Amino acid sequence: MMAAEVDDYRDMLRIRLIEEELLKCVQDGRVIGSAHLCIGQEAIPVGACRALKSDDPVVATYRGHGWALAKGVPPVQFIGEVMGRDSTLNGGRGGSAYLSSPDHAFMGENSIVGGGLPMTLGLAMAHQRRATGLIPAVSIGDGAMNQGNVHESLNMGSVLGIPFIVIVENNGYAEMTPSTDLTATPAAVRAAAYAIEAIEVDGNSASAVAEATRRARELAISTQRPVMVEAHTRRLGGHYSGDAQAYRPKGELEEWGRLDPLTRARSLLDPTVAEATYQQVVAEVADAFARAAQLPAPLEEEAMKHVYAN
Repeated sequence: MMAAEVDDYRDMLRIRLIEEELLKCVQDGRVIGSAHLCIGQEAIPVGACRALKSDDPVVATYRGHGWALAKGVPPVQFIGEVMGRDSTLNGGRGGSAYLSSPDHAFMGENSIVGGGLPMTLGLAMAHQRRATGLIPAVSIGDGAMNQGNVHESLNMGSVLGIPFIVIVENNGYAEMTPSTDLTATPAAVRAAAYAIEAIEVDGNSASAVAEATRRARELAISTQRPVMVEAHTRRLGGHYSGDAQAYRPKGELEEWGRLDPLTRARSLLDPTVAEATYQQVVAEVADAFARAAQLPAPLEEEAMKHVYAN
């Protein structure tokens, strides 16, 4: 048993427990609106962020909780932001789907499918011109591979020689439609159309994702082009918090649950260490929610702050 295996389990468990409690918050009204959870996909942000430099910028989708936490965003402030409190992140303005924390190189979420690609291309161009040595990474869902802005950004990045990493979280569904009903070829195969390298990886293994991301980062630097990582995983929840999931075939969730990255990660640990880690994270998350609930509400008179309007 290695320290990295304990860290992987701890970090994935923290994301899982926070999201499970946030789902309860949505259901009982402590969080207004819906939330898009990454339950079942935690190994991807945890593994990828372990391989990236701490200052490498990351852009996520609206399903970005795991990425924010994996980049080191403090749980208390993260939870407070999602609950609409006056957090040190975005003062409650970002909420679940739009929060950001540049101080942690988490450049934010957005709800435009594939919208993170043009943003990441711009970040990568800026870092290349400034010779910072940093390589931005962006996560997208497999359904985003059918969006025009994704193709334009991949093509432009390849033609102009701009290095960045695209991590495709292939979770089996594009919203409520099976991925195989929408796309004839995997994302990794389509990468060749832009003359960029692609790596396919088991997205339910944090260590495998970390190794693939390290390799992708090296390739981005050596080729001076975008590199794609297609991580195959399973979404163990709905598209969003109110999704009844009536479209799922009978027994699918149970079958996919056997591939749960948390179950796999825990099986690699000594049982005593695993249980101690579990209890530690349970206590940490409970404390974080209690402290987040004590954060003040945003001031009404500051509602127009940071808004481009008179």
